[in-house]
Amino acid sequence: MAASTRWQAKSIRLRLKNFFYPLIRYNAPAPKKHNPSMSERKQQILKTAIEIIIDEGYGCLTMRALARASNIKLGALQYHFRTTDEMLKALVEYVAESYHQAFDLFRATFEGGEPGVRDIVMFLLRDEPGNPLYGDKLWPQLWAMQQVEPLVSELVEDIYEKYLTVLQVAMTNEGTPTAEALPVLALIEGSTIFVGSGRRWESEGNRYGDLVLQYVDKLPSNRH
Repeated sequence: MAASTRWQAKSIRLRLKNFFYPLIRYNAPAPKKHNPSMSERKQQILKTAIEIIIDEGYGCLTMRALARASNIKLGALQYHFRTTDEMLKALVEYVAESYHQAFDLFRATFEGGEPGVRDIVMFLLRDEPGNPLYGDKLWPQLWAMQQVEPLVSELVEDIYEKYLTVLQVAMTNEGTPTAEALPVLALIEGSTIFVGSGRRWESEGNRYGDLVLQYVDKLPSNRH
């Protein structure tokens, strides 16, 4: 893809609300449900929790607020999630599973092969048409929650671990030192802080994406 390709460096988080888009773009098979043991009602409640975090901030996400926004009584909510910790755990796992399914759909388009480092970085940076500017608001809230909720911190880092491992495997296959995986992931995720939606340097998002790809193209190789 040419360096002039339009980038809006929204990073991993853009895939959350509309992760079904790869089905259209790549004609991939339909995804599985997030979690076979999770009812549709639970999933709808978690989507409502995400909306509260985005619209009002994570400090406003209480069991009572979630019950009210879900149009159910507190007791009914506690039937699905007995405690706040249980709800938060399910919430982050729901987010993680969305990303994992999106990546599995992307990986399936390589028809028996594996995506390279550049392919993975493009996947993580790409701004899909019609995808709402959703994650740029969600993930700063999750980062803030990490500071006060150890459970959230551990689960969010598990998401990063997944993609770090994917990058490391691709780098091994290409003869690139795996130590480069963490700086690359940091470049992708750091985009939200500086060029994410509503940020002062948002207009630099296109150039930022191109520069990240240039960095990837110049990664050292152990192959001679």
